[in-house]
Amino acid sequence: MASQFLEEIRSSMRMRGYSLSTEKTYLLWIRRFIHFTGNVHPSNVPLSQIGSYLTYLAVKRGVSVNTQKTALNALAYLFEKHLKREMGDLGFKLATKQRTIPNVLSVEEVRSVLSELAGRNKLILQLLYGSGLRVGECLRLRIQDIDLNRFALTIFNGKGRKDRQTLLSTKLKTALEKQIEFAAEIQRNDNRRGVGCSLPPGLSRKYPNAFKSDAWAFIFPASKLCHHPMTGEICRHHLHPTVVRKFLSVAVDSSGLKMKRVTAHTFRHSFATHMLARGADLRTVQELLGHNDVATTQIYTHVLGRHYAGTSSPLDCM
Repeated sequence: MASQFLEEIRSSMRMRGYSLSTEKTYLLWIRRFIHFTGNVHPSNVPLSQIGSYLTYLAVKRGVSVNTQKTALNALAYLFEKHLKREMGDLGFKLATKQRTIPNVLSVEEVRSVLSELAGRNKLILQLLYGSGLRVGECLRLRIQDIDLNRFALTIFNGKGRKDRQTLLSTKLKTALEKQIEFAAEIQRNDNRRGVGCSLPPGLSRKYPNAFKSDAWAFIFPASKLCHHPMTGEICRHHLHPTVVRKFLSVAVDSSGLKMKRVTAHTFRHSFATHMLARGADLRTVQELLGHNDVATTQIYTHVLGRHYAGTSSPLDCM
């Protein structure tokens, strides 16, 4: 039951235009819920089981508020959008485990890690820190998303299926021009073989020749061709996040920060904290990060211990 049913949900989400990351996350929580209910088909599960599961996550598993919300969103999709069953008032126990204070690097520590890198790898971390990007947002950047005249980046279909613009450090102009030319050449070589960059299926149908345009090429193309996860067509995707994790781990060790937990997301946390420390307005940072709720951005004020208000990229001050 579960496999066929989950495939139906997957197809449903793809028709609605959900991102692959959201699809993967929702299916994970739906699968866990089905296991929790003893593999009973969700169409036959009493709605009270939803509240029981969310309470179980809070009380027995000790999950954070955000994790519980993610599970709720997945189940809301399952019941209300896919099964057309209104959940109503679930009456579950809210998680009390609050979000932890984010791990942040000092300006000197950021500089130390960057000094261990060069070329493409250094540019990726500079974008994470200088523009406050999530690693997935950075790797999904296409040539047309970069505006070197206004020094701005456009993030399309970011978390929450939102578009936004953020800062681009003037220091990255030369490096980006070089990387863009590299990416465009990869695209042209692929085009000679009749393939190109991966595109959303809907866009491919609307613009069948888009894969031949430099504008749609990923800034950070993968080294090998692959099958499109939705259509199965041969194409070139962007770099996988594991590539970033690997070179970052080596750079952190070489920089002498072994005792500190540093991930790609640490540079986004550092961007927000350093922006606020330099006087950026909280609402401005919220918009640059793409947060729905300013309360999410306020967690960075706890790192600083006080509120602050400026607007240039922190990378410009290094």
